[in-house]
Parts: sequence; structure tokens; C-alpha cells
Amino acid sequence: MHTSRLRIAAAGIAVVVALTAAACSSDKKSTATSNTSAPAGQTTTTAASTSGSLTSDNFGPGCASVPKDGAGSFAGMAQAPAATAASANPALSTLVAAVKAAGLVDTLNGTGPFTIFAPSNDAFAKIDKATLASLLADPKGALTKILTYHVIAGQKLNAQQLADAGTEKTVNGASMTIAKKGDTITINGQSAVVCGNVQTANGTVQIIDTVLMPPAS
Repeated sequence: MHTSRLRIAAAGIAVVVALTAAACSSDKKSTATSNTSAPAGQTTTTAASTSGSLTSDNFGPGCASVPKDGAGSFAGMAQAPAATAASANPALSTLVAAVKAAGLVDTLNGTGPFTIFAPSNDAFAKIDKATLASLLADPKGALTKILTYHVIAGQKLNAQQLADAGTEKTVNGASMTIAKKGDTITINGQSAVVCGNVQTANGTVQIIDTVLMPPAS
């Protein structure tokens, strides 16, 4: 994706925000309702075997690494916009560095709403170090293309809504496929949600275990 197209994508987010939200996929309005936030600090760290956990509660083994209190806790992140909230969570430090390098902090701190798939540090660790270094060295190129593939604009979707939708279009322009397998939410069959339904002031974050790679354009 050329730099000009990336700028257009970022501008598109701003337009969506200003209009309070034309969803990226107009044919999925039935799944575009805002999810109900979990009570401050509420978390279910085991898989979603309890009633309603895919619609509101935090779920998944990765939730155990979220700080119990402070700005990086579930309650703390719920008070801050997405980029700021992520910066307070130590498990997302590599993602935050990538977002800063790509100049997307202000965009992700915008009004929203957004649904964001946030790769954990362990997810980025799966990428070859030389490849990751190359991406960070060219933040306006492939890195931005990858990061914008992790964002759905105009919708604040919980895990169950994502699974029910099956397919969602991203800011990148390409679509992703979401499926529910037992108590696990998978994306493109290559990544899984390890801590779901994390609330921020402007969106819902699904922390995932593998960085999503957009299809070749």
C-alpha cells in the first residue's frame, strides 16, 4: 500500500468518527451494536465457560498477565483511549512501539469507536527479529499496512459479535475471518484471542497471540 493510500485510510477513520459511525461493513449492521462494558475491573481469566463471558466479561489465559490495579488494569484501561490504554499494559509494549513508529497514536486515541486486535509481546516475538527490525525501519510502509489490518473502525464489537459476524472489513481495506471454536475465538485460523473484551474509552480490544498478516494486495 502506498503512503498516500495509508493517509487516506487514516483520514477515513476520522470521517467515520466525525459522522459517528458509518460501519466499515454496511451489511453487518445487525452485529454492529455496541457491546456492554464489563463492570470496572471484572475479569474471567479462564476460557468462556460461564454464561455471557463472550459478550461482556474478560476471558482467556492472557488476562492473568493484566495488572490488578493502576492504569494498566482492566478498570484503568477502560478510562483511557486505546493507544494510551495499551501503553499502560506491559504485555503490549512492542505493539505500542510499532504504533508510535507508524504515527497512529492520535488516530487510535480518536473518538472511535474501534474494535482492535492487539498482538501481545509474545505474538511479536514469533516474528523473525530481522523481519521485525525491517518493519520498524519502514513504519509508513508494510508496518502501517499490518497495523491497520488489526483495526475495525466504526464498531465496538465483543467477541461473540465478532464470531457471529464471521467476516469484518478492516481499516487496511482487506477483510478478516473470525470463528468460534469451542471457547476460543480465532482470526483467519492463524491467531487466537488470549484476553478478550478489554474495554477502553473509545473501543474494545481483543488481545491476540499471533500478529495478523494481511493478504497480498
